[in-house]
Formats: sequence, structure tokens, C-alpha cells
Amino acid sequence: MKFNYAFQKVVDLKTNEKRQAEWMLSAAVGILQNEMSSLEQLLEDKRRLAASMQEEAQKTASCLSLQAMQQYAEHLERCIASKSKDVDHAEQNVEQNKAHLSSRMLDEKVWLKARDKSLQAFRQQMLLREQSELDEMATVRFAMKAR
Repeated sequence: MKFNYAFQKVVDLKTNEKRQAEWMLSAAVGILQNEMSSLEQLLEDKRRLAASMQEEAQKTASCLSLQAMQQYAEHLERCIASKSKDVDHAEQNVEQNKAHLSSRMLDEKVWLKARDKSLQAFRQQMLLREQSELDEMATVRFAMKAR
């Protein structure tokens, strides 16, 4: 006799939900990494611009070029502020996806544990049935020998 769990489709659904949550978390982590990389690039551009402005100030640079550099520095500051918000949003998204994954993992674990308990009960019942049959055979043999 084969074990057939009545709620196997629910277990499969919970497993698929967990797998989907893992994919969502992976995508969110990828987005976060991209945002952080972009922010690091902007910060590096800002450092290079500051060094360039320092060199230009030491040389005899025109006021217009320094103003243009200053405007670009302000633009970079706005981009950095915006990108920092994007990074914060991506971090929140990662945390939400982690919480969602934890929830899905817990659901799956509960259903797998229920299936394991059902399997254990089935095996115990099969062992009892088998023992009963063996006892019956032993009783019949004993009765046959006694005649």
C-alpha cells in the first residue's frame, strides 16, 4: 500500500510560494547592489571633481570654468541625494522580501511537518497491520500443528 497525503497539493503550493519568495529576494538584492554601485560611482565622480577643482584653483583658472565645475558639483550632490534615497528604498525592499521569505519558509515547514507526521502515522499503521497478519499466520500454523 502506498502513502498518499491528502494535502500534497497544499505542500506543493507552499513550496512554490517559498521558491517564488526566494526569487523575489534575489531580484531585490540584485537591484540593491546595482543602486549601491551607482551611488559609489557618483561618489567617486564627486571625489574626482573635487580634486580637479583643487588643481584648477591652484592654477590660474577662469571664473567661468570654476563656476561650471561648481554647478556640476551641485548636480552631483543632487544625484547623490536621489541615489541615496533609491538605495534606502532598495534596502527596505530587501528587508520586506526577507520577511516575506521567512513567512513562506515557516508555512512550508509547518505543512512538511504535518506531512511527515501523517507519513509516520501511516508507517505505524502499516507495521501494526503487518504484525497482525504475521500473528494471524502464526496462530493458524499453531492450530494446524495442534491437530
